[in-house]
Amino acid sequence: QVQLAESGGGLVQAGESLRLSCVASGISVGNYNMGWFRQAPGLERDFVAAIHWSAATSYYTTSVKGRFTISRDKAKNTVYLQMNSLKPEDTAVYYCAADSSDYVNETPSKYNYWGQGTQVTVSS
Repeated sequence: QVQLAESGGGLVQAGESLRLSCVASGISVGNYNMGWFRQAPGLERDFVAAIHWSAATSYYTTSVKGRFTISRDKAKNTVYLQMNSLKPEDTAVYYCAADSSDYVNETPSKYNYWGQGTQVTVSS
C-alpha cells in the first residue's frame, strides 16, 4: 500500500520560512518523479514544484522560483519543499504526489499517488 505523508505546515508571517516534508512508504522516491501541488479554497489544485526521479532536474512554477526549493533524501525516502520569503498568496493546502512517468508533469491528473495535504497559512 502506497502512502505519502506530508508534514511541516503551519501559520507563519509574511517573509518567514517553512519546510514541508513528504515521507513515502510503499514506493521509493528514487523511482518516481515527486511533485508538490497546492490548492487554495475555491481554486484548482496547482503545480508548485517537482523533481525528476533521477534528481538531475527540478521544476518550479514561476511564482515560487527563487523562493522555494524541492529536494529529496533517498535514504529517508522523503521529499522536501523548502519555502522561503513566504507571501500571503502562498496560503493553501500543500500536497505531495508521485508520478511514474519518464518525464516530469505539471498536470495533477498525471500523478499516481497523493498525500492528504498539509495546511500552510501566511499572514500579512
